[in-house]
Amino acid sequence: MKKLLIKNMVCDRCVTVVRERLEELGIPFADIELGKVTFDQNITPDQNEAIQKALEQEGFELLTGSDAQAIEQVKQLILDHIYGRQVKPTDINFSDYLAQSIGVNYFNLSKLFSATEGITIEKFMIRQKVERVKELLTYDQQSLSQIAFDLGYSSTAHLSRQFKSITGLTPSAFKQMGGRGRKPLDRVTE
Repeated sequence: MKKLLIKNMVCDRCVTVVRERLEELGIPFADIELGKVTFDQNITPDQNEAIQKALEQEGFELLTGSDAQAIEQVKQLILDHIYGRQVKPTDINFSDYLAQSIGVNYFNLSKLFSATEGITIEKFMIRQKVERVKELLTYDQQSLSQIAFDLGYSSTAHLSRQFKSITGLTPSAFKQMGGRGRKPLDRVTE
């Protein structure tokens, strides 16, 4: 079974776009998940090149090399955790969860991530959480305390401090602005 890892797949629409491009190319696949396409059989070099070109036109990038793949796996695990697609066991801290899931020592993973992305894993996760908070505030369906609880903050005050340090606004001020200022998930580190 052949697997391709794809950078910048951050939502269900991304999965749909990748599925559509593969179908347009006539390349059969077994499964598509965030950041990954699995094929029942090996793909040819020509098919690989066609996939790469089609995905690049949509803003995606095929990942090659174990370092790039590890970094993308970190990002996907963080997004899956924040958006509730993957639940981390409660008896393990997040750094150990990442290391076990990826099979790389966390110290090495952290160094690699920081050197490649220019931001620590912790700061990446905080920025992603803040974007999720922005989204949930825009929907106006949950209280700030419920959002804080759902995202694993120790308190509403902790969430508010992180939110303000990243955005320069309190959650209330952001909400009053009507949700302007959200970023696409693949651009949160910029």
